[in-house]
Amino acid sequence: MQFLLAFIVVVPLIGAVAALLPAPPGLKGTGPDQAVLRHGVTVTGAVLLAALVLAAGFDNDHPSTMQATTDINWIPALHVRIHLGIDGISLPLLVLTALLTFLCALYSYFKPPAGPSPKAFVALVLLLETGTLATFAVLDLLLFFLAFETVLIPMYFLIARWGGAGRQAAAGKFILYTLLGSVVMLLGLLLIGLKSGTFDMVALATDNGRGLTSSVQVVAVLAIGIGLAVKTPMWPLHSWLPDAHTAAPTVGSVLLAGVLLKMGTYGFVRILLPIAPDGMHTFAPYLAAFAAVGVVYGSLACLALARPGSKGDLKRLIAYSSVGHMGFVLLGIATMTPTGVNGALFANIAHGLITGLLFFLVGAVKDRYGTADLDTLSGATGAALYGRAPRLGGLLAFAAIASLGLPGLAGFWGEMLALFGSFDPADGLSRPAFRTFMAIAAFGTLLTAAYMLIVVRRVCMGEKREEPQPLADVQSYEFATWTPLVALTVLAGLWPAVLLGLTDPAVQKLLAGGKS
Repeated sequence: MQFLLAFIVVVPLIGAVAALLPAPPGLKGTGPDQAVLRHGVTVTGAVLLAALVLAAGFDNDHPSTMQATTDINWIPALHVRIHLGIDGISLPLLVLTALLTFLCALYSYFKPPAGPSPKAFVALVLLLETGTLATFAVLDLLLFFLAFETVLIPMYFLIARWGGAGRQAAAGKFILYTLLGSVVMLLGLLLIGLKSGTFDMVALATDNGRGLTSSVQVVAVLAIGIGLAVKTPMWPLHSWLPDAHTAAPTVGSVLLAGVLLKMGTYGFVRILLPIAPDGMHTFAPYLAAFAAVGVVYGSLACLALARPGSKGDLKRLIAYSSVGHMGFVLLGIATMTPTGVNGALFANIAHGLITGLLFFLVGAVKDRYGTADLDTLSGATGAALYGRAPRLGGLLAFAAIASLGLPGLAGFWGEMLALFGSFDPADGLSRPAFRTFMAIAAFGTLLTAAYMLIVVRRVCMGEKREEPQPLADVQSYEFATWTPLVALTVLAGLWPAVLLGLTDPAVQKLLAGGKS
């Protein structure tokens, strides 16, 4: 177990370096481009296999205990240690990251993104995987920051070099927002470490803020929270996200929505809730208010884009939907209750599965039609995916209704638990205020259903048009890529106890100050 976790974190980094080297003659296949793309599938497949073995060996009877731990003294003068470990909170995110990265590598092998050399593309994807996996595995504040920042450069280049129209501006906006947020976050992390005398996240969580004054906690939560809120993204710090998603290649959008956004919310749960509870208690009502506004704002923006004549981009619409969905995650965290935090963690995983699938499908639609503009897709009678490519249309409708939170699918449970947590927040938080936020967020679910059904009607329905070149339906490689996401969306919706059984004991311990 200890070796497996270190293997999962380190191997993508080694694979990224190896991707830049010449391929051995016997492994080139039809050419060096195919060889390096196959290398990406092999490395990400090995990491996914190791993650599944790690999950199979995880002690489900003690999910609140850190397992597969490595603790090595790294920089004694700063009390920094190479400390790795997983519990019921981080394990699902680790497996989700490994799965989505493998699916992106597999998709890219059959449909390489248009742009420069595949060598650099594969190396950047593997470097991105290293950073995200390390973020969910490290248990030292400074290592967390280093891992958190590792993902910025590869994602910047994936957007800037392999993206579509407006990619340079979108990549610049992405890096500017996230770097500025990270600078403020680093100051908060240093404040906690210097005032408490340790950067060890397990020790700090066990101390539960007793070694930090209330004023230090308030300042730390404000600084760290800003950096995490940018990455989440929380309204009104979200404006980099729609541009980044619109310009990014398909796999870039999948990884950005499915993995990178989770790093921000994970930081709220892993760092701020247990380490600075007094500071979180102070800012929880404000966080909940921003979250509730984000839910409605994201939905209204999607409705505006879905309206006929608005020239709305389908990728941009899905990006704005992420602002609303992540609002539910932040609302659950702000309640500071086991119900709300469990809902936030469940919604994190559900969003990664469903929105990852949506971006794959929108990318496929764009490849077939040459555009993601809704007005162009709809035309006079609709894109008629049901008649022209029934499997693709059915999958798009499935992902849309999963995203709007249909009971029985993964999107339902996280949002419902976040709303339940808002109905009865933690002691000391204003119940009338949180119930107001709950009502606002619940109204957002109705708006979500409205814009998703509009998208399905405009893209999937309509009269079938006879054209010289018939529209290709789902290809075999697409079927292989998307099937795991569909299956897990159904599984999580019908059997939520699989995930909640992992997260709940760990959340209970986290909120109890390290006591089981």
